[in-house]
Amino acid sequence: MTRLTPRKHLATALALCAALAACSDDAVTEKPLDGVSVELGRGSFTAIMGPSGSGKSTFLNVAAGLDRPTSGTVTLGDVDLARLSERRLTILRRERIGFVFQAFNLLPSLTVAQNIALPMRLDGRRVKRSTVRDVAARVGLEKRLRHRPSQLSGGQQQRVAIARALVTRPEVVFADEPTGALDTRTARDVLALLREVVDADGHTVVMVTHDPVAAAHADSVVLLADGRLAGALDAPSADEVAEQLAHLGD
Repeated sequence: MTRLTPRKHLATALALCAALAACSDDAVTEKPLDGVSVELGRGSFTAIMGPSGSGKSTFLNVAAGLDRPTSGTVTLGDVDLARLSERRLTILRRERIGFVFQAFNLLPSLTVAQNIALPMRLDGRRVKRSTVRDVAARVGLEKRLRHRPSQLSGGQQQRVAIARALVTRPEVVFADEPTGALDTRTARDVLALLREVVDADGHTVVMVTHDPVAAAHADSVVLLADGRLAGALDAPSADEVAEQLAHLGD
């Protein structure tokens, strides 16, 4: 098993062991996972990279409990996700996992505050205004709580999405191409925020990206090709990531 747990990250947040998984029905160009084993440390930032169709989306879906592996195990902390019923898996995702998507996925009829609070409301929890304010301040949007998504820039909308992912204090945040729809400067700000979420708050972030510059913000990079683990890099530069990507399959 490839262990991506730097010395400062003593505990394991997420582990895939010999995971085999078919791709989702709508992911016609995506490769299934083929025996991927990887262990990610708690409080770490890991980027998942590979060519188009390499299995990145399948990895994210299986690791986050959105899809089930056909064999092998996926463990969040000490919980084997494959052993959970659909109901228990849904509860686990609400309570212990956060999601950030490329398209933001904000509800346009809700304010910033309401979008941030949505995961807690869906989980049936009472939402304190102070909790929403604190999370909004964490991403620099404390003065935008009454705005709706249409009144925000793309970067601000992604910050709302990050705040929404953090409001339940999840163990792991999965980010699927979080900078894909942003300009270079805004993308840099969002990546700096994700880096800070790891360093200052101790969250574990797993980010799927095609961008070597984005990947260089991570502690480690997992490289996939044809659904298989093709390598791993520790604290690489953007140039080192690009070089490895260029030679995958050689």
